[in-house]
Amino acid sequence: MTTSPKTRLAPEQVLRAADYVELVWQEQGSEEEKAALAEFHVDGPGLARLIGEFGALLADYLTVVPDEHADCESAYVAGKLVAVASRYLERWCLASGAGAHTAWIAAGFLIECMQEVDTVHQYLADIRHDAAFGWPATA
Repeated sequence: MTTSPKTRLAPEQVLRAADYVELVWQEQGSEEEKAALAEFHVDGPGLARLIGEFGALLADYLTVVPDEHADCESAYVAGKLVAVASRYLERWCLASGAGAHTAWIAAGFLIECMQEVDTVHQYLADIRHDAAFGWPATA
């Protein structure tokens, strides 16, 4: 179940962050991909902030427990772990001195999290849809 995320990002920022994460995920080393990454990396500190705030959505989008077990203690613990990982990622990306390298590593971390509980493609599709058409109502 997805709840309405508490994001400070505008929809176009969410879409830009999703584009960056997808590029990092699918990058095969072509000249076009290298150029696209270089374009993103020009604004290193801004990119790190963007990916950190995008990473804060992790807790809202990664559902590691089926709905029928949402009231179990293990679901509570799993939710707390995702929340902690999300907060730490955001703090790390917002830290002084964070730049393109930080954004690259953070994107890799997000990709690993997405792959553990879902597919990267589905996660990015869900968040792009919600950013484009409005966040889902809180259940």
